[in-house]
Amino acid sequence: MKWNIPNILTLLRLVAAPGVAVMFLYFSRPYADALAMFLFIAAAVTDWFDGYLARAWGQETKLGTMLDPIADKAMVVIALMVIVAVSSWSPWLVLPATVILFREVFVSGLREFLGDVSGTLKVTALAKWKTTAQMVAIAVLFGQGLFEHYFGMSIFGMDNALVGAILSGEEEDVLGLTWKFHGMIWAGRIGLVLLWIAAALTAITGYDYLRKSMPHLVEPR
Repeated sequence: MKWNIPNILTLLRLVAAPGVAVMFLYFSRPYADALAMFLFIAAAVTDWFDGYLARAWGQETKLGTMLDPIADKAMVVIALMVIVAVSSWSPWLVLPATVILFREVFVSGLREFLGDVSGTLKVTALAKWKTTAQMVAIAVLFGQGLFEHYFGMSIFGMDNALVGAILSGEEEDVLGLTWKFHGMIWAGRIGLVLLWIAAALTAITGYDYLRKSMPHLVEPR
């Protein structure tokens, strides 16, 4: 195994994946949301840097080629599990998350079965967009949880009539309820839209990978 900066970045991203879940074990919300979001974003940024540096410096290795997709999938799968676990289990969230999780597990199993042949199946540009859409959607959904809990902390002890009056502009908004409320709503909506887009891209790329694999799955006569 050859260790270089791109490979170390990939390994750090792999280690950061379970760290997203650990944040919710050792910190209360919304601090857990904030730490998980920043850890996830930092790890996602390395996904671009390690690949770019490996190509620019001519440091592409078998270790990096093996670890990179594993780190990506670990980040996405663990983060989605956390988001679904701390959410209200809305079907609008659970369904696209299920599609993404199923595809990642299915394709990983297919790659393991194909062995060395899987390396000959070219990764499409759409697959890269799929990964980007997944990571952006997850980061936004972590942000939604952050807005939600800061809003909840701000209205603690207030009755619904007072909260409504502040949001409608009838009362002075000294605690910034308006921007926290709209941040919560819009982050949730944008995050869900992006997650559905990511799920659609995930399903399409999963089918494409299966189609390319079919010649290698046919039993000899």
